[in-house]
Amino acid sequence: QTQHLELARDIARRFNDSFLTAREIKKLRGGIFKEPKALLVKTNARVMSLQDGTAKMSKSAENDDSRINLIDSPEVIRKKIKRCKTDSIVGLSFDDETRPECRNLLSIYEAVSGKTRSDVENEFAEMSWGAFKPILADALVDHLSPIQAEYNRLMNDREYLYGILREGRDCANHMAEETMAQVRKAMGFADVNDLYPMSASEGKERFAAATESH
Repeated sequence: QTQHLELARDIARRFNDSFLTAREIKKLRGGIFKEPKALLVKTNARVMSLQDGTAKMSKSAENDDSRINLIDSPEVIRKKIKRCKTDSIVGLSFDDETRPECRNLLSIYEAVSGKTRSDVENEFAEMSWGAFKPILADALVDHLSPIQAEYNRLMNDREYLYGILREGRDCANHMAEETMAQVRKAMGFADVNDLYPMSASEGKERFAAATESH
């Protein structure tokens, strides 16, 4: 979330300013710790609950009908949309602040259909909820279908999936080791490998010898 990125950015900036010169920060293209930036979509960045148009849609909400899960089946999606909170007014619009559920459902349709806001407004300006809900459900099903297909493919190929996880782990460990070496150097701490250079096998032998002697 944005507040977490802001905290990480503050920590990165504080460290870089405390232990690096301006020249070093420039040479490292922003410092040892890069300041993260939020990537936010310009429209529909905040999706609201299907049961309360003033509350954020959340995976931790107790009521599963309040959200669309990425792996919900088409039948479940249609059932949730059919049950979602609406009003009795005919004609759908983004602009009426007294109808938060209307704005939310239209925004969801706009996001998954790829249509412009003006096109959505014109399409549903005189439509009832009974006619709109099946259209929204179909759009959600179509939008999530390729995501679900890829999810199922990966879940059915565990060997490939675990291979990707191991590769990511090894890459992250390598990057972390390089970063921590820079951190220790910037803070004036000697790297243990510089003080006691040895291979991994030599380290294991010394450890084994030390434990045997005790």
